Amino acid sequence: MLAGCSGALQLQPKTPAVGGASARSPLSVNNAHPGLGASWIAADAATKNLLYISDEGANEVYVYSWPRGQLVGTLTGLAYPQGECVDKTGNVFITTLGRSTASYIFEYRHGGTKPIAKIKDSGYDASGCSVDPTTGNLAVTNLEGINGTGGNLAIYNKAGRFLGYYTDTYIGYFFFCGYDNVGNLFVDGARDYNPFDGFAFAELQVGSSGFTDITLNQTINYPGGVQWYGTNIAVGDTDENVIYRFNISGTRGTEIGSTPLGGASYVLQFWIQGNKVAGPNAGTGNAMIWKYPAGGAATKVLKGLTDPVGSVVSLARR
Repeated sequence: MLAGCSGALQLQPKTPAVGGASARSPLSVNNAHPGLGASWIAADAATKNLLYISDEGANEVYVYSWPRGQLVGTLTGLAYPQGECVDKTGNVFITTLGRSTASYIFEYRHGGTKPIAKIKDSGYDASGCSVDPTTGNLAVTNLEGINGTGGNLAIYNKAGRFLGYYTDTYIGYFFFCGYDNVGNLFVDGARDYNPFDGFAFAELQVGSSGFTDITLNQTINYPGGVQWYGTNIAVGDTDENVIYRFNISGTRGTEIGSTPLGGASYVLQFWIQGNKVAGPNAGTGNAMIWKYPAGGAATKVLKGLTDPVGSVVSLARR
């Protein structure tokens, strides 16, 4: 499991159910669908905003209406799905672990059930991704090499052509990444294989051939998601279940606010959308939605997952 999450893999598919007494259980929707066991999506899903939650333990990605949280689809046949990202058109990218040969990054259209593209990430365990809003380039954080070496950052153009690897002597293992609105890329990771031994954060500026290491004035115990939102970068602390917001200036990051994820347990890659944030709980096998930036108690719980890792919201094209 990504970055040493606890628990054995459970490879049998599971059907998640939405928590809350007033929510209609999506279990009946899934059982009634003739494609149970294969990828499926509700007929009208493409017209809705959608939340994608990757479940490494089930080898599936679950698709929910956003922000209601009604299960509307399941993408199957993905080997250990990890982080997720989305482009301007709503296409969703899902990274998978390599394990023994190669990682793959799959691209799905908004509301689609079959990948429209597949990128081979040879020799590495892919963890997170982000799409450059200015070029359409895809950045992929490789946690580590399949042969046990350290990780790196891989960049692909919008056609899927490999553009190059980037490494940083300060970062041994790359976790998650996020582009800002002008094409600068932020990454987090760990200095060595034990993330508790040293959090690391860096920026790959537009036109630069290497990373600029950044010191944050807030301690982060365990690397979590990275997402540009508004005018600041949001960085998660998986161990503390908190999202911190930072203003970046040169080589320093100053905390300007935080979002406590009440009731969470080991949130890896969160996703902020509007005034809400979604996060998968690898520690308890569910996902939650909170108010953003206030945080606090969750407003919705999506139950029945195994080892969820990543989340992303894809907006319907109007």
